[in-house]
Amino acid sequence: MASMLLNSMRSSPVSPAWAVQFAARSLSTTAQLQAQVLFVNPSPVQTKSKKSLARPGVKNIVLVEGVRTPFLLSGTTYSDLMPHDLARAALQGLLHKTALPKDAVDYIIYGTVIQEVKTSNVAREAALGAGFSDKIPAHTVTMACISSNQAMTSAAGLIAAGQCDAVVAGGVEFMSDVPIRHSRKMRKTMLSLNKAKTLGQRLSLIGGIRLAHLSPELPAVAEFSTAETMGHSADRLAAAFGVSRVEQDEFALRSHSLAKKAQDAGLLEDVISFKVPGRDIVSQDNGIRPSSMEKMGKLKPAFVKPHGTVTAANSSFLTDGASAVLIMSEEKALAMGYKPKAYLRDFVYVSQDPKDQLLLGPTYGTPRVLERAGLTMGDIDVFEFHEAFAGQIMANLKAMDSDWFAQTYMGRKSKVGTPPMDKFNLWGGSLSLGHPFGATGCRLVTTVAHRLKKEGGQYGLVAACAAGGQGHAMVIEAYPQ
Repeated sequence: MASMLLNSMRSSPVSPAWAVQFAARSLSTTAQLQAQVLFVNPSPVQTKSKKSLARPGVKNIVLVEGVRTPFLLSGTTYSDLMPHDLARAALQGLLHKTALPKDAVDYIIYGTVIQEVKTSNVAREAALGAGFSDKIPAHTVTMACISSNQAMTSAAGLIAAGQCDAVVAGGVEFMSDVPIRHSRKMRKTMLSLNKAKTLGQRLSLIGGIRLAHLSPELPAVAEFSTAETMGHSADRLAAAFGVSRVEQDEFALRSHSLAKKAQDAGLLEDVISFKVPGRDIVSQDNGIRPSSMEKMGKLKPAFVKPHGTVTAANSSFLTDGASAVLIMSEEKALAMGYKPKAYLRDFVYVSQDPKDQLLLGPTYGTPRVLERAGLTMGDIDVFEFHEAFAGQIMANLKAMDSDWFAQTYMGRKSKVGTPPMDKFNLWGGSLSLGHPFGATGCRLVTTVAHRLKKEGGQYGLVAACAAGGQGHAMVIEAYPQ
């Protein structure tokens, strides 16, 4: 696969080997994608009830409620805050929406990616700020773009093990202010200065400082193991699977159009209003901006220049935001008078080559989680996939629709199949709603629960890719109405 991808970048946008498999499989045309906008607010239809995934002797774990702050473009209204401010707002919104007693939670877990050094355990700081009891343990996890997915499944594990009955999970990311360090040589000098005991030692150390030592170190935007940015990986992946620039722009336009319709229809009910100190009340995501194919087509490639196909318009944008969900054992939820939104059922984590298959988590995770649950693609009523890049989504869809890819790279006899677009990300996705790295997983799961109720479905599937070549997939079952 590596050689094919390399050849694709050296010669033409699509290598011949991949083109034979995928070029004829255009999964999107302007008419097809624009037609999906009509499905944003379908009338509730009760589908034929399928078997429940409840198992004898296995504790049912439920999603009681999920909220999030509005997701905002970095550098806008949240710019003067800190990450724990957003996480605290999400936790307070969850408390307000559920009327949950602050001492009724057994544990709190938050996901984040780029940590603020002053609040390295942001879960604990946000929980204390939100007024939770200081007797409630809290910890922070990081797993790139599936950090809050890991927070949720860790919560489910604590409940399944009998350690807890009620856990709050969530995620936060704050790209308006990221930690920037001095260079390593400058850090060593400063640490030595701190230990110097005489004026002569201090002057000697200061005299050794050079202009180059003052160059700052920014947070890494590339994979540590490959030194390649995710945007470059997305561009190569799109080329390998024969995903055209037009297809990517069409999908991005679809995402923004559906998100706008969902926002206008009041379907994004997980969004809470947040009074930003010293500024306005924020109540909506601000990155939803439907454009036109003509305007999008004028943008230059953002990563692989001049022939790349990934642009600012068909990529997710840097986002500030936080999310929070209340997860309980069904028994505890009912005893406290709650009506759960959904059951959290089977889930898997996957990992593959971070160089050539960095963003194929959904392709690998989807068949595995379906097999664990005893379901097929045809059983799924609602699909919510993380949209890192339009090219990443389209490449996954083509890979999922390929027997050849399944047999060659996944060791499977046949393809898993492609999600029907009339069930796929119908309220927008990360391309339009925004993608605060650590917070997106909770948004995906909460959206599935809300869509299942709105559309009368029974099973939903969440899938996401993440840095490091990792991925996550989960099956959610609607709670009986």
